[in-house]
Amino acid sequence: MKPRKSAGEDPQGELFKAELRYLVDERHSLVKLAAEVDWGQFEKTFGLTFDEKLGRPGIPTRLMVALHYLKYSFDLSDELVVQGWVENPYWQFFSGEKFFQHELPIDPSSMTRWRKRVGEAGAEELLRETIRAGLRLKLIKPTQLQRVNVDTTVQEKNIRFPTDARLLDRARERLVKQAQAEGIELRQSYVRVGKRALKQQSRYAHAKQFKRAKKSTRKLKTILGRVIRDVERKAGDPSQALTELLVISKRIVEQQRKSKNKVYSVHEPGVECIAKGKAHKRYEFGCKVSLAATSKGGWLLAAQAHHHNPYDAHTLAGTMAQLAKLNGREPQHAFVDMGYRGHGYEGTCIVHVDKRRRGRIPQSTWKWMKRRSAIEPTIGHLKASRRLDKNRLKGALGDQMNVILSAAGMNLHKILKDLAGMPGSLALFLRWPLELLRGGSADPRLASAR
Repeated sequence: MKPRKSAGEDPQGELFKAELRYLVDERHSLVKLAAEVDWGQFEKTFGLTFDEKLGRPGIPTRLMVALHYLKYSFDLSDELVVQGWVENPYWQFFSGEKFFQHELPIDPSSMTRWRKRVGEAGAEELLRETIRAGLRLKLIKPTQLQRVNVDTTVQEKNIRFPTDARLLDRARERLVKQAQAEGIELRQSYVRVGKRALKQQSRYAHAKQFKRAKKSTRKLKTILGRVIRDVERKAGDPSQALTELLVISKRIVEQQRKSKNKVYSVHEPGVECIAKGKAHKRYEFGCKVSLAATSKGGWLLAAQAHHHNPYDAHTLAGTMAQLAKLNGREPQHAFVDMGYRGHGYEGTCIVHVDKRRRGRIPQSTWKWMKRRSAIEPTIGHLKASRRLDKNRLKGALGDQMNVILSAAGMNLHKILKDLAGMPGSLALFLRWPLELLRGGSADPRLASAR
């Protein structure tokens, strides 16, 4: 059924409870932002994914949207953001609660199911609303949307570093576990033998005894092959999970050093190996991501995950299409590095590609081209504080959702920071008692706050 309404929309009062609006400071940045977000648009958009009559009422849309905003703004897991919600009255006010709650609002697994329900389009709606809220608050100027910086990076998946020995042993372990769960009696599980062979391979490789390490790897491959054949003989009608594990295990056994479309993780077979030419990190395992940020202000306007490791320039058309979709129009100018040579983009936006001989770039364009590198620290902040460093969401949909929500969390954090820096905001209000304890202050802003 359709999601039930938030408690804040219920006109019925409580006799023995104080409303949150009397407990929170109206100058707090989250309180100000709660009044600017168009929650009704979320209700209208996400309500289409629910049936009118079947099932029990869904969780309030405002609560789920607010939890995802807070999750990516403060770099928290699903479990931690739900636990923090119980302790923070400002988070409860932002999510539409009328009275302070003392119990968990939802089970954290509900956030996973909600993400699958709304999909990539729902994540884009969350990113779009952060841009609109910034425009309504006049923190983003319309002229800033005319020039953007575009760049790519790698969104790594949360997997172990893939080595042949680890993959072979992990595939054997998962295959044995799934077969036993389905009641298949295997001739041998190789639990102790496989564990010992993996330890030997690691120790030989560390001691640079590569012939012995290679022999241990061959033993692990032989063991996995035996388990695969044993499962195929005894599984008359295997389940879908077991069938998928058999396919992945066969690919791991058959792949060679120069094979294409290799498997780097048993539970995430879609992970790709990407080399970006970094001295400190030669290979990264995940997917390529393209980002578009305003040249001034660093507001993120588009974020997209690209699989199959495309050439950087070939991602530009998709990034521009998403940017036009979220903002209603394409920018006038886009500034990119030399990796975008030969991009083939044919839209209305003028693409400025950096050059080695920069004297050929007009002076009027050069002052904006110098700001192209401003997107690099933005990428660093996304990875360090907005959950882009290790993607923990499953599959290709998880890749798309994580990068878009990470961009939305970055925008929301910038909005909260700007709102907190306004005169009379909570930042000054919290500094006031501290200054009084220190014997007063000559700061005129603190004097006005008193």
